[in-house]
Amino acid sequence: MQNTSTMGDYQTAQTLETFGFLPKLTQDEINDMVAYIIANGWTPAIEHDHPSNAMNHYWTMWKLPFFGESNLNRVLEELDACRRAYPDHHVRLIGYDAYTQTQGVCFVAYEGRS
Repeated sequence: MQNTSTMGDYQTAQTLETFGFLPKLTQDEINDMVAYIIANGWTPAIEHDHPSNAMNHYWTMWKLPFFGESNLNRVLEELDACRRAYPDHHVRLIGYDAYTQTQGVCFVAYEGRS
């Protein structure tokens, strides 16, 4: 018999990201991901959306992408500012790779409540 609470958590997380079934990232892991984005020369961008709309349309961008940003703390401060402004929204961090014209990294840094 399956534990329904675990299965429910799995199904909710699975809809957010490819690796949504993994445990939530710690703050240190989020810091490492931001450092990875910057080290690769990718452009960090932050998006947010309410959980009830997260799969229905494009997410809202928090400010403009941080073109040429090399300051880890600035990106982390903006992630936190978005989270504080929209505490009930999911907050996603993206690393755009200008060379390949794709997202090199995309993950939900903070989950909101539905």
